[in-house]
Amino acid sequence: MLYYLLQYINDVYDPPGFGVVEYITFRASAAAITALLITILAGPRLISFLKRKYIEPVKEEAPPEHRNKKELPTMGGTLIIFSILVSCVLWARIANPHVWLVLLAVLWMGVIGFIDDYRKVVLKIKGGLAARYKLIGQVSLGLVVGVYTWYDPAFSVLLSQTTVPFFKDLTIDYGPLYIPVVVFIITAVSNAVNLADGLDGLASGVSGIVVFALGGFAYLTGNVVYAEYLNISYIPGAAEVAVISMAIAMACVGFLWFNSHPAEIIMGDTGSLALGSAIAVIAILIKQELLLPVLAGTFFLETLSVSMQVAWFKFTKWRYGEGKRIFLMAPLHHHFQLKGWAEEKIVIRFWIITLLFFLTSLMTLKLR
Repeated sequence: MLYYLLQYINDVYDPPGFGVVEYITFRASAAAITALLITILAGPRLISFLKRKYIEPVKEEAPPEHRNKKELPTMGGTLIIFSILVSCVLWARIANPHVWLVLLAVLWMGVIGFIDDYRKVVLKIKGGLAARYKLIGQVSLGLVVGVYTWYDPAFSVLLSQTTVPFFKDLTIDYGPLYIPVVVFIITAVSNAVNLADGLDGLASGVSGIVVFALGGFAYLTGNVVYAEYLNISYIPGAAEVAVISMAIAMACVGFLWFNSHPAEIIMGDTGSLALGSAIAVIAILIKQELLLPVLAGTFFLETLSVSMQVAWFKFTKWRYGEGKRIFLMAPLHHHFQLKGWAEEKIVIRFWIITLLFFLTSLMTLKLR
């Protein structure tokens, strides 16, 4: 809204300096600063409110260190979502379909996560929302995004085609599998971020890095000069995704102000599902979904560790009558926790690994 107001003033009265509002870089920076300030300033009030009755129950299967974490308010994801919405309403072109599809993903899965958290902490229902209902929410979001991008002419520039990282001029056409692929990616990534939300600052820090990188890719994808120079797909309007990406990234950084060890609040499924779906939709819209195993490699490894653990346990139980484990505990961060690593060390090392994945993903721009 502020963007449209400033644009109107610039068009009608042409005051000096107002033309800067047309620049993606300016509005992305403004959205980032706005999201960061909102998160930091609103955080203490939200924490005080949530402490009254929205306390996360400690899981029985959690490592011993986690059992000492009591009286921690959850649903901190509402703070992240609120700061993203306000920042984007102020600085983004809301009419741009790329923008509101990402916002739809944030709100859609944020509501699903909120219901899950509410059932756990308020209604005291063990396990919260049943897994099948979460899956229904993820699949339905995937169907909406898939069907809309398939039929809307604004996305017809590439339609079901996507680029392959590390290869020059190599594309894949999903064809009739496009919508199922979109559903799979959104479901997988939102679950992956949810699995990683187990240590103070882990999910928020890694998500911030990943979304920041996606914002850079979005800016390059939406700029015809850079896209041609780097030999990547040019998608008109995709650069606007950089604005919302910066808002999401800095909302995560602002949340770390309170979520870093020792945490004062945790994001809960409200935040992790919203962030995961946002990452997936952004990657899909800018045709970088095949880069996610590299860029979001930390989330990929967390998910892989759970899959390997479950598969090996079931196989050994069937083969030998007794289930065995590959890791001391899955997801992977709990394995290192049980090996005696300090929580802060695990989180920082996972951030470092994520930065390495980020740098590797940047190499794909030239290794073609």
